[in-house]
Amino acid sequence: MKTKGLAAIMCAISLAAGTLAWAADPSGGKPAMGGARVVTLRGTVEAVNKEQKTVTLKGPKGGTLTLNVKDPQKLDAIAVGDPVVAKYYESVAIELRKPGQATPGVTKQEGMATSKPGETPAGVVGEQITVTATVTAIDTKAQTVTITGPDGKAETVKARDPKNLARIKVGDLVEITYTRALAIALDKAPAAAPKK
Repeated sequence: MKTKGLAAIMCAISLAAGTLAWAADPSGGKPAMGGARVVTLRGTVEAVNKEQKTVTLKGPKGGTLTLNVKDPQKLDAIAVGDPVVAKYYESVAIELRKPGQATPGVTKQEGMATSKPGETPAGVVGEQITVTATVTAIDTKAQTVTITGPDGKAETVKARDPKNLARIKVGDLVEITYTRALAIALDKAPAAAPKK
């Protein structure tokens, strides 16, 4: 868990947070930054396996994804060829903490939810990983900061605004929260209730 979680965080640091362009938080003046993106994909149901309680989805470029379905009754409402829509959400938030305000470490939370009986089949899964790493080097000439995670792995990132390097020092802590979620639903209206 730690290796996978830290790998995701370090990748997020490199891509989304690599600029370290902290802005002042209006509530308390703590340097913070973040970014988010949402990707929407449309596809179709490729296969439904009621015995194994799985549904296989096919994306617009032919890739497939097989998902376990906790409520097998939902499989009765799904047919091969049904349109599906998936939304993938990813965000990174970074906050600078002074020594004593946080402790280096990793926490992970996971969650999932599904539609209620009778509703159009849908589900969402998500996870949030928070890594608190230590600033171990600042190179004002190269305009970079090196942070070291609790596992001892270091990542050096370039500051977008070099003036922000004056706001941090070696020993400060960087709290990085990486969140991702996937929501999938049939892309059709639920069946109409029979008229009385």
